[in-house]
Amino acid sequence: MSGERLSGLDASFLAVETPAAHMHVGWVALFSRPTSGRLPGFFELRDHIERRLARAPRYRQKLAPVPLELNAPEWVDDEAFSIDRHLYRAPGPLAGLVDEVMSTPLRRDRPLWEMWICEQSAQERFALIGKAHHCMVDGLAAVELGSLLLDPTPEAVECEPDQWSPAPEPSAERLLMRGVRDLLAGQLGLLRLPLRAAASPARAARQSGTRAVRVARALSHSLLAAAPASVLDHSLSPLRRLAWAERPLDDLRAVKRAYGTTINDVMLAAVAGGMRTYLADHGERPVALKAMIPVSMRSPSDVLGNRVSFVFAELPCEEPDPLGRLYRVHAAMSARKRDGEPEGADLALKAAEHTPALVQHALSRIIASPRTFNLVVSNIPGPSEQLYMCGCPLQRIYPVVPLADRHTVSVGMTTVRDCACFGVYADREAVPDADTLVHDIDDAITELLEGTHKPAGQRRETSPR
Repeated sequence: MSGERLSGLDASFLAVETPAAHMHVGWVALFSRPTSGRLPGFFELRDHIERRLARAPRYRQKLAPVPLELNAPEWVDDEAFSIDRHLYRAPGPLAGLVDEVMSTPLRRDRPLWEMWICEQSAQERFALIGKAHHCMVDGLAAVELGSLLLDPTPEAVECEPDQWSPAPEPSAERLLMRGVRDLLAGQLGLLRLPLRAAASPARAARQSGTRAVRVARALSHSLLAAAPASVLDHSLSPLRRLAWAERPLDDLRAVKRAYGTTINDVMLAAVAGGMRTYLADHGERPVALKAMIPVSMRSPSDVLGNRVSFVFAELPCEEPDPLGRLYRVHAAMSARKRDGEPEGADLALKAAEHTPALVQHALSRIIASPRTFNLVVSNIPGPSEQLYMCGCPLQRIYPVVPLADRHTVSVGMTTVRDCACFGVYADREAVPDADTLVHDIDDAITELLEGTHKPAGQRRETSPR
């Protein structure tokens, strides 16, 4: 796997990172004690994780920058790799530990991930706190890492013997040569496009027209439609806070069924309602916020890296009616999908990979600016079946969605079996009461759920036009 280069999207997450804007994806996973037996100790968990790393070679690789930044960095084996430089033991309390871990950027001289094990014997559970750089994984890939560490039964699956040994790190000259080679290969690929079009002009014209329309629609909602000024747009400190909550997934399903929407619509409407309450309680006039919503483009063959696109949609925080918010979100997201905007954004991101590095970095900063969006809202499907780690059942996963510069809040939801787990990730100085916001989102779900208990004739069954 050595020599694989970061994609343009992967590299963009490096470009927008600053000392205060840490671009790591994270999670907090809670495990309960086995029904019969004891909690595993730190060294037992450490050995288990080390054995499973054989299934994910990327976690033993680091970035090798190309001299003169002529191309994106490569992944190369870390000759100094040791699990003890990535896996740590720490006491509780859990909330304080999570905040401390997430407030510290990852070091770039080693593989870009860390895990912390917090033993909580009094609660008969342990927590696994993890973070990995966004250039290495997206939210779904971070969940898929769990499938490497976890088992479908309390009995751990035996691993093949690990025969890994690091490949020698390439010299600066070799990195430069490969960077130039790949850059030229990309340009030659662009030159071949007219030849392919000449071979089948009618088909090429149809495909080009469809793609152009999708790209134009995606760009019109991302770059051309400016996000409103908001109290969420604030300079960042390095300090973070993760507030979490959970509720039965059946609550969201009930709203979805009653009003003919999707789980994602319900989540977005709940975030809009929670933000409305939060802004009003802080003396701010609620306004419609612009959300960046990641959309997975991942195929079964994709393992790590980012295979996401984005859509941008309005969160109608100014709408007082909970059902009105749901219908407006549903209409907006349905239109984005119908118009192929996720595919259009994906095409635009891939096209940007063929531009010079300076242009890519500038585009990355434009897309990540508060003018483009106010906050990220991400729905990350988790495991639908019971999974175990060293015999301990997985109970919850709370997600950490990273904050770009001058964005002070993000919201993530991960589903674990029949539970929806919410993580509100915030700048600790700009938004010191993130716990209030996560409860406001929870209350907004309750508002929507209460409407489903009304007789069918008293519900608004169709979206207003």
